[in-house]
Amino acid sequence: MKSFVLTSRRILFEDEDQLFDSFVSQGWTDGLPVVPPTEERVRAMLLGARRNSPSDILGVEPVKGRAITVEHVAINAVMAGCLPGYFPVLIASLEAMCEPEFNLHAVTVSTMGSAVLTVVNGPIVERVGLNSGVSVFGPGNRANATIGRAIRLVIMNVMGARPGELDKATIGHPGKFSWCMAEAEQISPWEPLHVELGELEGSSAVTVFPGLSPIPVASSESEPEIILSAFIDAMFAAGIEQDEVIVVLSPELIGHFKIGSWSKRQVQQFLYDECQRGHWNEKTRAVSSPDAVRVLVTGGSAGGFGMVIPLWGRGSSNSKSVTKSIRVD
Repeated sequence: MKSFVLTSRRILFEDEDQLFDSFVSQGWTDGLPVVPPTEERVRAMLLGARRNSPSDILGVEPVKGRAITVEHVAINAVMAGCLPGYFPVLIASLEAMCEPEFNLHAVTVSTMGSAVLTVVNGPIVERVGLNSGVSVFGPGNRANATIGRAIRLVIMNVMGARPGELDKATIGHPGKFSWCMAEAEQISPWEPLHVELGELEGSSAVTVFPGLSPIPVASSESEPEIILSAFIDAMFAAGIEQDEVIVVLSPELIGHFKIGSWSKRQVQQFLYDECQRGHWNEKTRAVSSPDAVRVLVTGGSAGGFGMVIPLWGRGSSNSKSVTKSIRVD
């Protein structure tokens, strides 16, 4: 095994029960049991880092000035239950979150209670076994659950954004435990999200969003215009003139768009044009432009269901989604 110099403090416990009780009392967990981050496990996790040193800095939390190192991420990845093969996804996710335009500090401490939604694209999805199908935002898949959980543990343990301390979410939502998914590129008739956002076709990438609580949408119709009309009320959930909002379409709905030969651009343009309301005697739109609509194709094959995920700060200049390529070689 490659030799790594680890700098984190060592703590000895008599057994795993004592470890867990201590971690809970220190606020180092999300309330659920964790995998003990032994030196052997952390070193094994680091083998998936594609980095030269555990001390490599992925980014710095801008307000408190806390550096996020590869070693920090590895420890929390072990605690979350990740496999070493997941580690490149985590590294890219943390790098994306540390970009200034994501505004990591504000996103994680705001009373509005957003969570980091990580969307994964490319060959890495199949390689690590990420779920893009049935119950894609639910339990049951190790990669989805533990990658998202590791991100939250890093936010808590490295940045110090623990609930009731720096994390001041008034209500929050379950995505603050874990929120990671893959886009169903094999189902979608359109270019995947990461390609739309500038990454190369065939590459692997993550996109991080400051997501608020998702809003379910149901439609049993077959006409694309009628299907999309069902999304109008949900589109206004976070306000007007949003600069970025996620619209999730399941495979059953996508089938109707395929039959109608609709492009992704048509979907975006329709939602921009039709999501209007009277407001102070004027017409206002839910989104500021067609480009503000981020269309994701994912979910199980049965059921005409979709989802709208509004973003913290309406996806404005206060916080924008960030896409990063995943280093797999």
